[in-house]
Amino acid sequence: MKTAYFDCIAGASGDMLLGALIDAGLPAAELEGALAKLHIHDFHLHFSKVSKNGFGATKVDVHAHDHAPERHLREIREIVDKSHVSDKVKERAMRIFTRICEVEGGIHGMSVDEVHLHEVGGVDAIVDVVGVLAGVEMLGIERVVVSPLPMGRGFIKGAHGQIPLPAPATVGLLAGVPVYGSPIEKELVTPTGAALLTELADAWGPLPAMTLRAVGYGAGTRDLVIPNVVRILLGDSSSDGPWLSETITVLETHLDNDRGETIGHASQRLMAEGALDVVSIPAQMKKDRPAQVLKVLAKPEDADRLERILFEETSTLGIRRSDTRRDALHRHYDTVETRFGTINVKIAHLPNGGLRATPEYEDCRKAAEKHGVSLHTVTHEAEHAAAHKFGIPH
Repeated sequence: MKTAYFDCIAGASGDMLLGALIDAGLPAAELEGALAKLHIHDFHLHFSKVSKNGFGATKVDVHAHDHAPERHLREIREIVDKSHVSDKVKERAMRIFTRICEVEGGIHGMSVDEVHLHEVGGVDAIVDVVGVLAGVEMLGIERVVVSPLPMGRGFIKGAHGQIPLPAPATVGLLAGVPVYGSPIEKELVTPTGAALLTELADAWGPLPAMTLRAVGYGAGTRDLVIPNVVRILLGDSSSDGPWLSETITVLETHLDNDRGETIGHASQRLMAEGALDVVSIPAQMKKDRPAQVLKVLAKPEDADRLERILFEETSTLGIRRSDTRRDALHRHYDTVETRFGTINVKIAHLPNGGLRATPEYEDCRKAAEKHGVSLHTVTHEAEHAAAHKFGIPH
């Protein structure tokens, strides 16, 4: 699977994302050809190589002679609908502009149709959005992971006067996204950059496991104390191979002052809140105190939330945290029919091309209680049914 990781070192804007795609190998002529399908004739693109704190990067400037610097959503929809970009790019572009209008409407207390977009409604913003979406499509990117986003400080001048940073529209668009504060008193993530990344991202967090194929740097306009670039890393994940390689976060703590039922409750809540797994291991700590090692496996984007639950539900004063690679077999779910009813089974795809079927515990437990038989009886019959249905040696 072709995977892109957007490393937002100094935040993100539409032109920075465009520059990163070009720097990573997207032919400029192909991008211009795709944007010509918008049938907007009052702009042109300028590509240049620049240096940002010693990093060579591509700068993309959209020079627009726009007589309508602000537009309503219906006007943007008309431009996109009349274009000849792909249906997928049209759909995603309109989803982005609709979300921006929804957020702006919430800020200003007006309906989506009443909102008129200023900077984001100009030709340059439309070109940025459609260009990034088309570029991702042309590069054949199938999965996008994005780093946590830095939030700048200070103020920026907008259509309604001085606006505190991060801009309210940016904050609204990034609800549910991992962010962190930066001491840099500049706008680091623009509303266009926020809207694009939240539309594209399949996951947020650290660099996923991949075989690296290309790296690109997209430059912002300002010179900052850090390199003002977005870095994109393109590679192949092994999802098309015998197993899926992914990055997960491990949270671990030693508990020597909690009752067993407290740890059990914490484990149940962690699982209910999205943990991939929770493991409790008996341990002997200093001064021969008996304890439990509680280990939580999580998706990187869920780690902060699950860590908070650990602090709330246990007596721990500290949690160790690390990111690690996990190789997991491809799997899918199916059902088998037994004399005890329909049972869900998990089918794992083995590296040698074979299959392995595992009946779902909860289905087997409920069937055993309903029919007054042992769990082993139901599980054994479901395994036989799966072996027969999927041709698995048993």
